[in-house]
Amino acid sequence: MRMLDLAARDAGERAQKAGVVIRELRDLPEAHAMIDLLLEIWGRPLITVEFLRALSRAGNYAAGAWDGDRLVGVCVGFHEEPAARTLHSHVAGVVPGLTGRGVGTALKLHQRAWALARDIPTIEWTFDPLVGRNAYFNIVRLGALPVEYLTNFYGPMHDAINGTDDTDRLLVRWSLLSPRAVAACAGTPYDRPPAGPSSRRVAAPADIEALRAGDPAAAVAWRRRLRDDLEPLMASGGRVVDFDRDLGYLVDLEIP
Repeated sequence: MRMLDLAARDAGERAQKAGVVIRELRDLPEAHAMIDLLLEIWGRPLITVEFLRALSRAGNYAAGAWDGDRLVGVCVGFHEEPAARTLHSHVAGVVPGLTGRGVGTALKLHQRAWALARDIPTIEWTFDPLVGRNAYFNIVRLGALPVEYLTNFYGPMHDAINGTDDTDRLLVRWSLLSPRAVAACAGTPYDRPPAGPSSRRVAAPADIEALRAGDPAAAVAWRRRLRDDLEPLMASGGRVVDFDRDLGYLVDLEIP
């Protein structure tokens, strides 16, 4: 079976398992539904309906996960500069209360199949390195790997998720045809790299969302600590190769 067919199969199976139908943006009412869901998740508008419609019309990625008539997840991305042959996945979110159902995974696998159908071998996006569940999802569940530490990338966002904290981000690169990604998307276990003499662990908080709500000063301290530990390692050539919920990031310091 061709890789494109396998990707479409994996995406379909994950959507069925999550109990959703995933489809690209079709019309104005769906655009309004997507913007409303982003507002519900982040507490402020991230993009406008007009901009979303323009992105979609210009051939970019805008898709929603539907549970019957209810939109429960959304994912929006746009093309990077032509030579990169890369899709930048700008925002993805699932309605509060559905975490663990697999809707996010289904959306990302749909996005992967969409990209491969257009001969795009790579998808990139950013995420907050303090959010361990997202690190595990990106690195282990999808087989994507962080490639750059971006300090206070967006500046203050003042939304329901980020609050007033600095917006440090890890840029993740998902090589869609890599053995790691292929195995992860098929739900097949792959060999996760062990810690060795040329590697170092960088701890991450167990639940940064709870810290931000209950102890904002401790959350800020975690930001500084992780930045001070991880950013210089990556800037000097260290590669994040794995994430463990208890132990944090595994950084390979051996320069290839």
